[in-house]
Amino acid sequence: MSETAHRAQRIWNKHIAADGTWRREERTAAESRPPGEELAILRRGLGRPAGTVLPMFAFYTCPVDDFAARRGEVSAEQEAEHAALALFGLHQQSKERPMHRSGVSLGRAMRALRQHERSSPQAVDSRFEQAFSSTAPETLQFRLRGLVTQLKGIDQPLDYDRLTEDLHAWRRPHSRSRVRRRWGLDYYGWTQARTSKNGPAATPTTASS
Repeated sequence: MSETAHRAQRIWNKHIAADGTWRREERTAAESRPPGEELAILRRGLGRPAGTVLPMFAFYTCPVDDFAARRGEVSAEQEAEHAALALFGLHQQSKERPMHRSGVSLGRAMRALRQHERSSPQAVDSRFEQAFSSTAPETLQFRLRGLVTQLKGIDQPLDYDRLTEDLHAWRRPHSRSRVRRRWGLDYYGWTQARTSKNGPAATPTTASS
């Protein structure tokens, strides 16, 4: 199965269209939202290693290495997908709007949080810096849980396909540096048309962008 096919099978892509809206059921045209019980299963994975929450196996899409599986091991890719699934379960819980949005990196989402009227820019800077400076993937995942909770509070979506890739890349120093550079550029608006010398660009990435 190709990477595109794997992505299509992920729970957020099954229910959320490319434009960030809920998909529609073919027969009834009703919104295809992930059931609350499925999101609850995903949240059970928070802080736990991949493969230790049995009901979550139904949501994994990564290919399995048979040799590693026989030894009870999982790949770095599977660990990354597990963490992203758990964070999505937390982010989407009780939300009317889709919390996955293609193209909204963690840096862009955090920039929107920093500029939100209910946020303290200094506090957001501090929390983002803690995640940004993490070395161990487990530490990053723990700190992302707090960031996602804050994004949830302002209905700010996040690209969970990209986050899965970033979590996978975090295990290698060279690719971790690339992720950090991209997050920093997005956070301070350098990837946008307009930038500010004093901080993130004036126009935030909102949930409807």
